[in-house]
Amino acid sequence: MARYTGNKCKLCRREGMKLFLKGQRCFADKCALARRDYPPGVHAQKRTKVTEYGVRLREKQKLKRIYGVQEKQFKLYFKEAERLKGNTGENLLMLLERRLDNVVLASGFALSRNHARQLINHGHFSVNGRRVDISSYQVRPGDEVTPGKKDNTRKIVAEAVEVNKSQPVPSWIDSQRDALTSKVTGIPTRDDVPHPIQEQLIIELCSK
Repeated sequence: MARYTGNKCKLCRREGMKLFLKGQRCFADKCALARRDYPPGVHAQKRTKVTEYGVRLREKQKLKRIYGVQEKQFKLYFKEAERLKGNTGENLLMLLERRLDNVVLASGFALSRNHARQLINHGHFSVNGRRVDISSYQVRPGDEVTPGKKDNTRKIVAEAVEVNKSQPVPSWIDSQRDALTSKVTGIPTRDDVPHPIQEQLIIELCSK
């Protein structure tokens, strides 16, 4: 599956907000957005008029980049969100929040989303005692996420927990960081999404 391998700070600068693609490093004083709060590129500082379409497109790009999904995968999430009962925008955010890589990151078991994805893809995490190596795996209430039993795996996760000890855990996840276990206690709601996303703009764009 295709993935972005370029400079991640450029993505934050392009969207004009912190996407926290580098984990705790984004809180440091060296954050590129703090030093250069304008889009990347030679002509980036020239004023350009943003159309209504452009505003909605940027909102969709923000969401895709925050959760690290490509266009084809995003369309599948959108179709599933439309199929589910309730508000399509909230359903879309709920599906993205329930990705396994997001749960690992939110539990404090990884340094960044890419780090969480790498650990999962290499088979370092299990759901209900069964190894899962698919980052997009949808967790359900009652699922228990734990790192593998190998010393190296637990050492990596323990180091990430130490770095993320000040990071709050969403209300729908019961993370026992000392025991290196995390249990999904419910379905995330709109209030549990920490990112300033205007999902209605995305729905207006994708529904056309």
